[in-house]
Amino acid sequence: MVLIAFGSQVAFAAEGAKPESSTFFVVSVLTGGFAMAIASGAAAIGQSRAIASAMEAIGRQPAAAPQIQVAMIIGLALIESLAIYVLLVALIIFFANPFIKYIVPGA
Repeated sequence: MVLIAFGSQVAFAAEGAKPESSTFFVVSVLTGGFAMAIASGAAAIGQSRAIASAMEAIGRQPAAAPQIQVAMIIGLALIESLAIYVLLVALIIFFANPFIKYIVPGA
């Protein structure tokens, strides 16, 4: 991610782009990477806590294991959707940024 952020300045310099546009793209790449790092970390912590709680509940009540397992899988899918949504937003910011016309004049 860092290579992309700092390498994009060289790419824009080669094309003769305006300095404010290359700064804007570097900031958007860094922001997207930072958002993905936070979302991935939060999803990992949430999934680990959900699995630990489910295993503890199954250990206390083995007869309820099928119901606990179904609830855990649904919960894990919802937790994982957080990281997928952040990835989608980061890709939109990278490739089809709707704010570029307000930041970079003439874009």
